[in-house]
Amino acid sequence: MASLAQHLLPPQPAAPSDRQRLFLLVFTGILIDLVVLGLFAEYSDHVYVDSFTTALFASIVLQLLIKLTIVAEHRILARFKDKSGAGWKIAKFLVAWLILFGSKFVILEVLSVIFARDVHFEGVMHGVLWLVIVVASMVTAEELAARLYRSLA
Repeated sequence: MASLAQHLLPPQPAAPSDRQRLFLLVFTGILIDLVVLGLFAEYSDHVYVDSFTTALFASIVLQLLIKLTIVAEHRILARFKDKSGAGWKIAKFLVAWLILFGSKFVILEVLSVIFARDVHFEGVMHGVLWLVIVVASMVTAEELAARLYRSLA
């Protein structure tokens, strides 16, 4: 008896390539970011996006910047891999925090330059707090989707 998935999905000739997997990761990330950004824009007084099209383009930019931040964090923290001791652990934590928190200022500035007043965050520290909340929600939603995907295997 054929499964429901076999009837709904097109036949797949081979295992997906790394480029296909990367495309799927980024594509779903953009869609998840679009949904999260749209929900915050609709239900929060601190996040403003002027249109769906702007939200789509902002989601693409956010996805790119978040992925670049993660790559940068992993590459920089790899330098601490062979280091041991409490001082190195503290330094590693501080560097990771600086990268992850500092990147939000870069993201906010990039969004400001690209989208001017079409996308903005209001509140504490010129909206950085709300940007951090939105980005953390995006990353959490992406992780939950990835865990659900893996659980279906």
